[in-house]
Amino acid sequence: MPARRIPPKPGQESVWDYPRPPRMELFPKTIQIYALGELIAETRQAFRILETSHPPTYYLPPADIRMDWMRWVPNKESYCEFKGTADYYDLRIGDQAISQLAWGYPDPSKSYADLKDHLAFYAHKCDRCLVDGEEAIPQPGNFYGGWITSNIVGPFKGAPGTWGW
Repeated sequence: MPARRIPPKPGQESVWDYPRPPRMELFPKTIQIYALGELIAETRQAFRILETSHPPTYYLPPADIRMDWMRWVPNKESYCEFKGTADYYDLRIGDQAISQLAWGYPDPSKSYADLKDHLAFYAHKCDRCLVDGEEAIPQPGNFYGGWITSNIVGPFKGAPGTWGW
């Protein structure tokens, strides 16, 4: 465990209380994602993935994403020991683009089957990512895709020196 777990206050969650393997849960609050000056996704049907030491990652259903602006990236994938093989997506609006803005699992492992075709977005590449109206802060390090809000406390994996957590 890292140097010191931050004790959560009432109404907060500690990422050190999240399980491993990660827990997946329906998140019925509003998620909004803005990029390239546009609202590219909005839903009240996201899944939230909660994993030890990580802020939540939100997976949105394709019906609530401007999929006409998303482009699958050929020959780019990564592997999660829990969820399986992820594909990546660029955002393209007119002549503007953001490379590998989102990722998803076209054929997730059985335990995460509900994530099929849902996409998660890197907050650090977006203009704004909102969780129930609150702007999220990207998980440190730009490798993981968690979103930090005021009700989530760490310390969080991703910053320098945390790789082995």
